[in-house]
This record gives sequence, structure tokens and C-alpha cells, in this order.
Amino acid sequence: MTRTLVTGSAGRLGRSVVATLAQAGHEVVGVDVTPGTPAEAAVALPADLTDPGEAHDVMARFRPDVVVHLAAIATPFSRTDALTFRTNTQLAFNVCAAASNLGVGRVVVASSPTVIGYGAPGGWRPHYLPIDEEHPTEPWNAYSLSKLTAEQTMATFARSSDTRFAAVRPCFVVAPEEWAGAPTQSGHTIAERLGRPGLAGASLFNYIDARDASELIAVLAERLFELPGGEVFFAGAADALAREPLSELLPAVNPATAATAAGLTGTSPAFTSAKAERMLGWTAKRSWRSELEIG
Repeated sequence: MTRTLVTGSAGRLGRSVVATLAQAGHEVVGVDVTPGTPAEAAVALPADLTDPGEAHDVMARFRPDVVVHLAAIATPFSRTDALTFRTNTQLAFNVCAAASNLGVGRVVVASSPTVIGYGAPGGWRPHYLPIDEEHPTEPWNAYSLSKLTAEQTMATFARSSDTRFAAVRPCFVVAPEEWAGAPTQSGHTIAERLGRPGLAGASLFNYIDARDASELIAVLAERLFELPGGEVFFAGAADALAREPLSELLPAVNPATAATAAGLTGTSPAFTSAKAERMLGWTAKRSWRSELEIG
């Protein structure tokens, strides 16, 4: 049995990751400073992984085969900039260092599409659409900078240790209960994001069901030994969180996207997960069209 340690196991994505890995036969150790780790975890441990000693002790105690690092301040501007950057970067460093030093075989680190830089107050123009992993990164706030730093931390350890590392950039994560009307991480419901394009337009109408993201993480953890070290993957739904084509909606919320958005016909999203499909055989199964419950 594979023992997998999931940090941030009580979070919006963490809960689905725990359930998905447990269902796949993993012995899951959930680590979070807050309660809420699903019962599918064999162990749920509160620990502050911003403390290097605690990160080392947790890793030494459980000796996992795989680490899935999700713990973070999860949204921009929800805390002060200094705290967001310090917390997220310290978490990434401590987890990667402890895993590397103690010989953990595989580590998956959660990043974010915000590293691309959309929403910048001075204006932002995509180099091309749809956006893939080769698109330049242009973080403009503490959160997106912390996530890019986490990616670079992961890549640094990938170059310097025998542990296999990769990062995932999950799009706007939608937990199962949010399809039924629970508030999303932005505080709005999915129905509101669909009905008011300015809400979802700020993040280019990207989204992914938490279960789909969890399935990608499970496949990636299984296949890490087959991949080059330090790979990064977008994880997004196969369509946009929008009722109209992005060729029409994106220029309305960001006129600078008009030329590049013209090629996004039909339901095409602004972010592509083609790399994950090509290298891992993964595609998102769920769409707001099939999952959303209204009324």
C-alpha cells in the first residue's frame, strides 16, 4: 500500500484529494492546522508546517512514499501580503526540504494559474490563447508571487535530490457542494459567476471540479518516476465557466484580449490542459453544464 501524506487535507481541494487517493488504495495521512480532514484518511494530524521542525517531524514520523502539498493561504488578498508570501513560501520550502532530506520518493506541489498575471491593475495582455505551461509568468501580487516561488522551490529540489517533483496549477477549484449552491472561494455561487460574467472574467473564466483535479494529482503521483523532474501541469475543465464563447466575453472584460481571444470558439477555455492529456492521459470529466444544480 502506498502511504501518501496530504498537506492542507481539510481544504477545498484537499478533501477531494484525500477521498480520491483513499479510494485508489492509498493509506492517506492528512495534515492540516484546521479540522475537517475527511474520514477516509487513515490519520488526521494537526501540524504547523511553516515550522521547519514540525515539517521534519511529520515526515520522519510517517515516512510517506508520496507527498501532496496543498497547504497554503489559498486566495489572494484574504490575508496581508507579507503573511501570504511568508506562509506560502515557507510551507513549500519546508515540505520540499523535509521530503528531500528524508528520502520521500515523490512530491506533488500545488501552484496556481495566477502566476500568469491576469488581472494586473496596470493592464494585462496574454501572449497567446489558450494559455499553456510555456506562457510567460508575470505575477503581480503576493499570492501569485508566492505560488511562482513555490514552483521554483520545487524545481530547485528536483535538480538537487533524488526525489521526483512536479507541480500542478489547478484552475478555480469548485468543491462538490458548490454545484448545489454553497459559496465558492470568491464568496459567490457558481450560478452568480455564470450570470455575472465580470465575476468569472477576472480569472479568465477558468475552473475545475475538485474531483477532476484530485484525479490528475493521483495519476501524476503514480507516474512521477516516468517523468522528467520538475514538470508543471495546468489542470482545468475542458470548457469555460461561461454561457457565451470566450471570443465574445473576454474582450468585454479585458479589451486587450480581443485579438488572441478570437480563436477561442464555442466552449473552448482560456487555459489548456493538453500537456496533462499528452503526458499523463488525463482529461477533466466534469463540466458546469452537467454538475450545476439550480433551485
